[in-house]
Amino acid sequence: MADTPARLLALLSMLQSRPSWNGTELAERLGVTTRTIRNDVERLRGLDYPVEATRGSTGGYRLGVGGKLPPLLLDEEEAVAVAIGLRAGRGISGLEASSARALAKLEQVLPPRLRPTVEAIATVVDHAPENTGTDAPDPEVDPAVLRAAAAAIHHVELFRFDLVRSDGGDVPLLVEPYRLLAWQRRWYLVARDPSTGEWDVHRANRIEPHMRTHRRFAPAQPPDGGYTAFTMRRVASSGWNVHARLRIDAPAQTVLDRINPTVGVVEAVTETTSVLATGADSLDTIAAYVGMLGMDFTVESPPELRAILRGIADRYARA
Repeated sequence: MADTPARLLALLSMLQSRPSWNGTELAERLGVTTRTIRNDVERLRGLDYPVEATRGSTGGYRLGVGGKLPPLLLDEEEAVAVAIGLRAGRGISGLEASSARALAKLEQVLPPRLRPTVEAIATVVDHAPENTGTDAPDPEVDPAVLRAAAAAIHHVELFRFDLVRSDGGDVPLLVEPYRLLAWQRRWYLVARDPSTGEWDVHRANRIEPHMRTHRRFAPAQPPDGGYTAFTMRRVASSGWNVHARLRIDAPAQTVLDRINPTVGVVEAVTETTSVLATGADSLDTIAAYVGMLGMDFTVESPPELRAILRGIADRYARA
């Protein structure tokens, strides 16, 4: 391969495709000498690409971390798959802008033969609204928050941040971060208080991260049922903007059979009655969904929910 720029791109592509290569393999694949490979590696290093070399019988070259982000050389199927994924990413709160920018860059350099395929997908694939369970707008999540939380989880480091309360006040927290969970177009951080051992779930849109702590911790066992199940239980009981407590004229198991686990926590009162502690982003959402139980109930709290239900009852009666 005589053309140096083309050879350098091909060399980068090969270094990306597997953890390491020896010089002889690279030379044979590219049709050059091992000396040319050594010179090309130095050229890549001069362009700030971190190509690492090891000596000995098992030595070779590998693409290290740091420096510039190397150009990703994708085959046709990979390019189309990435384009589809980026279009889907535009529907995730906090990632819309960055996904759109990345997609624009990808489409700009797509070979002409691939553009009709990507354009066809764009014109025939629609995304229905994902957040259909509430009348509240999606919270905006700063991508920097997701990056900071993900980095702390990856490095097994304590994560320090301010939690913005609904009343506008801040609560300083230092936690052991374990998982980021995306659900209903919202992001949640599953974390553990190192001083008490208590697990909790925090809304990512309310997190204001501090600088990295660089303080590692010994991971604890996941909560019962795993991170996802714990998040669902926690969100159901305390992770919403508003909450309600309803006494249901039905056994607890009957109520559990009717609801999604994320709707709320059910407690048995007697053999024929139970209590549902539920929540949502607004009382109007609770009022709409509680009627779908198909069971008689009494509002124990909050009193504001009763007025909303009376209004709905009058509207239904008029219908």
